[in-house]
Formats: sequence, C-alpha cells, structure tokens
Amino acid sequence: MELNKIMQSNLLDIVFENRNKSYGAYELRTQYNRRLSSALIATGVAAILLVVGTAFASNSKSHQTAGTVIIDDVNLVKPKEEVKTIEPEQPLKQPDPVKVKIDQFTPPKIVANEEVKPEDVMKDNSDLNNANIGKINQDGIASDKVNPPKVDEGTAVVDAPVANNETVFVDVQIQATFPGGADAWKRYLEKNLDPQLPSEKGAPEGRYTVIVEFVVDKEGNVSDVKALTNLGYGMEEEAMRVIKQTVSKGIKWTPAEQNGMKVKAFRKQPITFVVSEE
Repeated sequence: MELNKIMQSNLLDIVFENRNKSYGAYELRTQYNRRLSSALIATGVAAILLVVGTAFASNSKSHQTAGTVIIDDVNLVKPKEEVKTIEPEQPLKQPDPVKVKIDQFTPPKIVANEEVKPEDVMKDNSDLNNANIGKINQDGIASDKVNPPKVDEGTAVVDAPVANNETVFVDVQIQATFPGGADAWKRYLEKNLDPQLPSEKGAPEGRYTVIVEFVVDKEGNVSDVKALTNLGYGMEEEAMRVIKQTVSKGIKWTPAEQNGMKVKAFRKQPITFVVSEE
C-alpha cells in the first residue's frame, strides 16, 4: 500500500492487503460491530419478553387459584337419647294366710259342772286330730300338719357391670386437646394445609367444608383417621394427610376425660377451603 494511503486506510485494509478478501474473514471483521449490536438488541428483547410473560403468567395464575383455609372449631352435638321411664317394681302381693282351724286347749281343772263355761269345755282327742291347738277357738280348714315357717325372701346381690376399657366415647366431659391448646392446633393446620390444592384440581369458586373424624386413645395417640364428607378435589385427602402427619411426627395429645378418668374418644375437625378469584 502506498505510504500516503496508510494514514487514511482502515486497519483491516492494511491487514488484508494483498490477501483474498472474498474468503469470508474480511467480511466478518468488517461487519462485527453491526452483528454485535444486532445480537445485543435481540437478547434484550428476549429478556424483556421473558420477564413480561412470567409476570403475566404469575398474575393470571394467582387470579385463578387464590385460596385460603379456615379452621372451624368443632362442636360435637350429643345425640338425643331416648328417655325411658322405669316404673318401680311392684312388690309381690303375698297371698292371704290360710285360716286353719284352731281348738282352744283347756288345761284340766276340777270344778263344779255349773261353773264350767261352754268355751272352756275340754275337747275330745278325736276333735284335736284335725286342728291346731291354741289359746282360742277358730273356725277354718282342718289341718294335721304344722304351719311351715315363713320364708325370708331376701334381696339378691347383683354384680355391677364391668366397664369396657376399649369403649370409644362420642361425647365426653373434657375433649382431647392438641399440645398447646386450640390455638396451637389451629396454627398447625393452617401451616401444613395447602390452600391452593382445590384450585389446582379444578374446584370452582366457593367455600368447601370437609369434616375429618379421628380417635385419640388414653395415651394420646391418634388413629382411625377418616373423612365424613366427600366433596372431592383432593380436599379430604389433604385434611387427612395433615392430621395423620401428627402420628409420624410423634405428637402426643392430651386424652379426653370422663368422670375424672382418661378415656378413648372420637374427635371431629371441620376444615373450610375457600376458592376465590382475585
């Protein structure tokens, strides 16, 4: 290259002097800035679209799947018991005593005939054979036997029924409680339940109250967890999962009490899932 053109020429022209510029390397180098600018612009646009799309999708999802969980206090209603009136047992009516013929016994005494009263006349032995001997005369049936002694019909002793230790009480004086009380139980459920589950499974907008029943034994162990409702959308399964989780975590309840004794008892827990659109 001529000396007077070096100061006016591009560095690439100096490098590729007397070389094949149509090979491709020369063009790549001369178009480098334009290609770099295009790549940066495309990357920026893609990043903007990704951020906007993510925000839109997140907003749309939250609009469709907003949900909350409400823990209701359980109120066990004691079933109405049939009142049976027990009439007092009527005492057995004793039959009237049989009137037995009695002849008065008159001790022998020697007196004048005119002084003897008719009732004091001694009976003949043949008359006494069919009558009891007493201090008075009494008409009645003839008897040649001694009166039987009175039978004392005492009260029989009945053993008290033995209580079944495996009885599961429905209604108790003091219900079983979660460690820390009702507030701690409510916090546990709210923390572990998934309020978005019904929405994710397609539940329409509304309130859904499921009821789960379980047993707390005398040692505070939870067992026999089952759902009493069947609303679907995975709500019963979710409620049972969280309650059964207390077993795997080794959580011990305070047992229910009846008449001052720890007993095995049922407990019911309503849980309300709220599906709403925001």
